[in-house]
Amino acid sequence: MSNFENKVPVPDVEKEFSNSPSNSQSFDQKHEEKSRGIQRVEIISSQYGRVGTFVVFFCIFLIAYCYGLDNTVRYNFQAFAQSSYGTHSLLSTVNTATAVIAVAAQPFYARLSDYFGRAELLCICIVFYAVGTILESQAKNVRIYAGGAVIYQFGYTGLMLLLQLLAGDFSLLNWRLLASFIPATPFIINTWISGNVVSSLGLEKWSWGIAMWAIIVPVACCPLLFCLAHMHWRAKRNGDMEVIKNIESEYSKRGLWGFIKFLFFKIDIIGIFLIVAILALILVPFSIAGGIDANWKTAKVLAPLIVGFCVIPFFILWERHTTYPVVPFHLIKDRGVWAALCIGILINWIWYMQGDYMFTVLQVAVNQSYASATRITSLYSFVSVITGTLLGFVIVKVRQLKPFIVFGACMWFIAMGLLVHYRGGSESRSGIIGSLCLLGFGAGFFTYPTQASIQAGTNHEHMAVVTSLYLSSYYIGSAFGGAVSGAIWTQTLPKEIIKQLSGFDNMTMIETAYGSPFTFILEYPWGTPEREAVVIAYRHTQRLLLIAGTCLCVPLIICTLLLHNPRLESVQNMFESDADSARAQLEAVTKKKWSEKTWKERFNF
Repeated sequence: MSNFENKVPVPDVEKEFSNSPSNSQSFDQKHEEKSRGIQRVEIISSQYGRVGTFVVFFCIFLIAYCYGLDNTVRYNFQAFAQSSYGTHSLLSTVNTATAVIAVAAQPFYARLSDYFGRAELLCICIVFYAVGTILESQAKNVRIYAGGAVIYQFGYTGLMLLLQLLAGDFSLLNWRLLASFIPATPFIINTWISGNVVSSLGLEKWSWGIAMWAIIVPVACCPLLFCLAHMHWRAKRNGDMEVIKNIESEYSKRGLWGFIKFLFFKIDIIGIFLIVAILALILVPFSIAGGIDANWKTAKVLAPLIVGFCVIPFFILWERHTTYPVVPFHLIKDRGVWAALCIGILINWIWYMQGDYMFTVLQVAVNQSYASATRITSLYSFVSVITGTLLGFVIVKVRQLKPFIVFGACMWFIAMGLLVHYRGGSESRSGIIGSLCLLGFGAGFFTYPTQASIQAGTNHEHMAVVTSLYLSSYYIGSAFGGAVSGAIWTQTLPKEIIKQLSGFDNMTMIETAYGSPFTFILEYPWGTPEREAVVIAYRHTQRLLLIAGTCLCVPLIICTLLLHNPRLESVQNMFESDADSARAQLEAVTKKKWSEKTWKERFNF
């Protein structure tokens, strides 16, 4: 029997007023008939009891552990790879490009998940993950490396999204936050061993440090694939699949060519292409325009910017008239949705302001080893996962999210302010560690809780779409963050290095300090005049990055105040109950004009 078949009592309309997740969607829209794909997912996920569900979540944990350790190690090896090519300053350019691809991948996988099984899509993700990883590891220049990074990111993004969707499929609403943290819990372990992995492999073995994950991650996915196949077999054996056999699939209705055309418009391939074009053409030039020889006025920078801005009207026009827009305006009109999406953008935008070059700053300007720098940069994830997991148990009883989300955003403002002060020099090590721990503490209160909040305001039919929108907003923020941090870094650092090293009259040393910093610190140990001069340049540049991030915390706090505060019931989603008539009355109450509402109704978000 399904874990989600328990009935819930009809809620009291007045009591539940403040828990309304949406004031803009119609009652009929919220109770749309579930698609064949969603019914198939619910039947399969209902085959396991508590023990089986525990096994599924353990399989999710296993996959997340492997790709989480890979991501932590690869983040640092990427800096080594770029330095070996002499293109360390292009680190943010690669990050921006992969973030843009991740934005496109989210709606692609989310919409396909309603027509193909989770297992089938998981296999596709594994292929992209492995191929991209192999290309990265064997790249001989930055172009091939960037191509591999894009392919890897397409698979990695799909893998993360599918694990989040599976966590949603197998969890009730009041347990949703805790379930969504399961793919993140490996950071508790990886924080302390990732530094050992990096230092044991060493700089000269960065290629194998990336390549080995093309074997490890696919193997780790096998247990989950077996569980999904076993659940499908049990559903067929029990006759549960007979329910959807009478529902004609899109393929049988349309045929092969018709089904391909249907998917083309359902996924909104044109809309996704336009989003990628706009973000790539506008953001990537910002991260490549600077350097020792600034080239803002060259055609390779100006032309993409102009074309990117010109594409925006075409994207808006297409999205307004297409049948299945990649940006579902009927969902985004709700304050609880668009405020959450803005938070998603700002989270990674702010994080990249401090984190994009933190690993390099720790080694060059704080005199930390490979292992130490890796552990310090991982502290954010370590603390945020512990905080969020403990908060998940609290939410099971408290059943509200908004107060915790607002508190977490305020903690970020304080943490970023502290990082402005502790930005370089050996004496700043403890301050950076404390600031990153506080940043992680705040993140545990509002990153995943915001995702749970946006999921609480929709039904199961739309859960994949809103989840992909929220995760896409993460990567839009990553793209913005990578572009802005790259622009500040490439525009500021070269000038500062030239200024601070002007007395040495050594252009080769200047180019090494900027393009290959890990080579530079080997040639000029801590305490030498050349190293001290470069530390000053790095401190100045990091200060500008952190001030920008601190300023962005203000709109972040405002957006958290605009969220709804739904009560999380013991159901799969807010609309799974027999209380249709009560909710119809409830929606009528929420449609009151501002002048008709009481003061309590106006401010009880």
